[in-house]
Amino acid sequence: MRCDTLWKDARVATMAGDGMGIVERGLVAASDGVIVYAGPEAEAPAFDPADIIGCDGRWITPGLIDCHTHLVHAGDRAREFEMRLDGASYEEIARAGGGIVSTMAATRAASEDELVAAALPRLDALIAEGVTTVEIKSGYGLDTAGEIRMLRAARRLGDERRVRVATTFLGAHALPPEYAGDADGYVAMVADTMLPEVARLGLADAVDAFCEGIGFTVQQTARIFDAAKHAGLPVKLHAEQLSNQHGAALAAGYAALSADHLEHLDDAGVAAMAGSGTVATLLPGAYYFMRETKLPPIEALRRAGVPIALATDCNPGTSPLTSLLLVMNMGATLFRLTVAECLVGVTRDAARALGLSDQIGTLEARKRCDLAIWDIEHPAELVYRMGYNPLHTRIWSGR
Repeated sequence: MRCDTLWKDARVATMAGDGMGIVERGLVAASDGVIVYAGPEAEAPAFDPADIIGCDGRWITPGLIDCHTHLVHAGDRAREFEMRLDGASYEEIARAGGGIVSTMAATRAASEDELVAAALPRLDALIAEGVTTVEIKSGYGLDTAGEIRMLRAARRLGDERRVRVATTFLGAHALPPEYAGDADGYVAMVADTMLPEVARLGLADAVDAFCEGIGFTVQQTARIFDAAKHAGLPVKLHAEQLSNQHGAALAAGYAALSADHLEHLDDAGVAAMAGSGTVATLLPGAYYFMRETKLPPIEALRRAGVPIALATDCNPGTSPLTSLLLVMNMGATLFRLTVAECLVGVTRDAARALGLSDQIGTLEARKRCDLAIWDIEHPAELVYRMGYNPLHTRIWSGR
């Protein structure tokens, strides 16, 4: 069988099936950027490769996927970090004009070129750890022009670097100052003006909202989700981060790709997510950075069979984190996830959280050849080390 490239003498974690899909003596073959075989060397067809790459026993996993980021923004919120160290809460900072609205002001003042330039170092840090797909949300423009500029910048990052970018429209992230006291009016503008224009321009792959006491109500979120459904776009949701607003159950009712954060998720929300196939995307970086103490209901999610993804939540206020390897360590140490759950959470289930599980996330025939090749002796090393990057080679679309 003809193929472009054959990676041999490898140990492979395909992430297919129920576990990590470990193959001790395996190979991966690809043609035109697509996997044609990944599995045991003994079961492989006879290949006639144009290029053979010996892996010398290294491990191959799917390229990592960061399925929840706010990578595009201007400015930072280091001063708010100091305020939190002095005892101020997230809600106190937000209500005093800080938080998301603070980043909004800096982002509105930045050009598209400036947003791209500011985001590239953050993206490069993820790529250096084997990330081949990254989701990027808007949500710091909070007006039509600003949101479109952010989404255009996010799309451009996929042209500037060899990485797949999935964009998410998050117009309902916070209430901008010009709509103070009129959340319903802002939601109407997001649903009736901003979202249709974003959809018309083809700038978003999904729609998100912040359903929270300091964000938007279930009813307001539902209005935005109805508009997304009308535009033919899938939905995701920031839910149950600071309180239980029953947003995850709402999201499940719309067959959401994912509900994210989930520290205050209740049993009804877990059951609703299990019934809809909605992925639970956990964000231990925000949990750590905000010094939270209420854990997501991990065991309830496990029992219900809800897929669990992990992501950086890279953002300037509550998770200024650009290491998916560290996220896996945090998922294990803070949330007590297993090694397999952590690795599946940044590959197979992360792809599912983006609606891309038919294309990426596992090493299987007919999927994109996005690989991470590691200098490790066991996959557990990717989870247990802190501040160490064992990536040997990153392959994106077969190259």
